[in-house]
Amino acid sequence: MTRFRRTATAAAALAFTAAATAVLGFAGPASAHVTVNPKEATQGGYARVAFRVPNESDTASTTKLEVVLPENAPVGSVSTMPVPGWTVTTEKRKVDPPIEVHGSQLTEAVSKITWTASGDAGVKPGQFQEFPVSMGPLPQVDSMVFKTLQTYSDGNISRWIDDPAPGAEEPEHPAPVLTLAAAAAAPSGSASPAAAVASPDDDDDDDGNGLAVGLGVAGLVAGLAGLVLGGLAFTRTRREPIAKA
Repeated sequence: MTRFRRTATAAAALAFTAAATAVLGFAGPASAHVTVNPKEATQGGYARVAFRVPNESDTASTTKLEVVLPENAPVGSVSTMPVPGWTVTTEKRKVDPPIEVHGSQLTEAVSKITWTASGDAGVKPGQFQEFPVSMGPLPQVDSMVFKTLQTYSDGNISRWIDDPAPGAEEPEHPAPVLTLAAAAAAPSGSASPAAAVASPDDDDDDDGNGLAVGLGVAGLVAGLAGLVLGGLAFTRTRREPIAKA
């Protein structure tokens, strides 16, 4: 009887799990996707970001990552950090009007970054990898959308290219998005450091000079008085008779 109850309980549990999976749709773990971290930066500045790539496959490794920089938001300076076991290449495109970087006019900008795994360096199942990038000056736009292709060792490709829609649910294959905030404006009417340090007033200088002169005169008078008293004492000593032994 006890064995029968255990079998019935297990069967009921399996039936409940299957029903929950069919209705709620969580048979497997939630789908992860490529993101950019941090998710926010400042317009006109430089930022160090990392493209975080989780591996969604149970059997294959991620062996290639292609990140396309948005055409409507070109960046003048883009550099990558070495990732052990991965090689990186960049592609450029013409930009018009040119981009100004440190006083120079650039007519080309990086349009695509590609990382490729060497040997056994791919991102294995259950792991993730970050690919750091430094870029700037960041454009004067609200956000940068990086359409990304993630290639697996079995030939499958995950295309993270869907643009987000404000107020809508997240798309099935969202592209990484970097939100750009406007730079904080300097407060108006702020005094310069030189102006902030007030110079002494003329009256203060006069008072200080007067005090110094007064002290000098008093010292001179005291010195003269000392000389006079010393002379009188010397004269008196010479006039007094020397006492006989």
